[in-house]
Amino acid sequence: MANEVAIGKRAKISEAQQHIMLAAFGASVFLGVAISLVSNFINQITYNTKVIMAQEQSIKKYSDTISTIGVCKAPNGDVYSTSELQQCDPENIDTSEIPNTLRYNILTELATNEALESVPKVRDANCVNPETQKNYTFKELNEIADKASTKDERKLANQLIKSCSALRVIPDALPAYKNEEALLASLNQLLILSDWEPESLSPSGTFVASELGENLNAMSVSLSIEADSPTTLRVLKNIERSIREFNFEQTRIEWGGQDSIVVRGNATAYYMDPVEIKEKTETISKEAETTKTEGGQ
Repeated sequence: MANEVAIGKRAKISEAQQHIMLAAFGASVFLGVAISLVSNFINQITYNTKVIMAQEQSIKKYSDTISTIGVCKAPNGDVYSTSELQQCDPENIDTSEIPNTLRYNILTELATNEALESVPKVRDANCVNPETQKNYTFKELNEIADKASTKDERKLANQLIKSCSALRVIPDALPAYKNEEALLASLNQLLILSDWEPESLSPSGTFVASELGENLNAMSVSLSIEADSPTTLRVLKNIERSIREFNFEQTRIEWGGQDSIVVRGNATAYYMDPVEIKEKTETISKEAETTKTEGGQ
């Protein structure tokens, strides 16, 4: 009888132990699943936060770029709203509405620069005021811009300011693209002003690397001058006075007899790469805290 009671107790204890083990195992599984879900939830929140912050930074940078250049009027808040961008029309904005921007500084301060305006040039026929039969002054150009009431009139006024004000000197001094024909035409005009006609003008055919800047490029033209000393000096003086830079790096000077001087060399001129706004793409990864940056345009 006593043995049967002991066996029954041991059976009950064993069964209780099994229940406890099953309960502990179930609790462990539940705890593991809960920890995994919480960890995944935290990772999702962290990732979404990083994405939202990156989007906000991109929007802020785009807004700053638009505002700094002067494409649109300054936003009412920190960034442009959708309605502000939809209402923005760059061709129909008066410069007084975008003060202290790149566009404002170019169309007002540079366009009225007396040092640039003092550079002589044969202007386009469109730059002649039909009322005075003289070249437009900046005051007259500004009055045309103030009177412009339509998009086409503002576009025409801005074009006149770019081509008929002091701004015209900038692309003449340092063009934004390689144009050997225009370079030879400019050099030929200097020779005509010097009362000397060359036998020929041609690109040198050699590549010239510029060390003055990353976006500064060079091209070379071959030039041979054979004339009396006053004419030769006049040609070289006019080339030196040119708003367009001509750098003679390799030159040979010889006496040709009877007061004749022969100058042969390569004249190097420069041009800039067009300025572009470059975009970059940031890839945000869930697995890593770092971001991968890819170049783009």
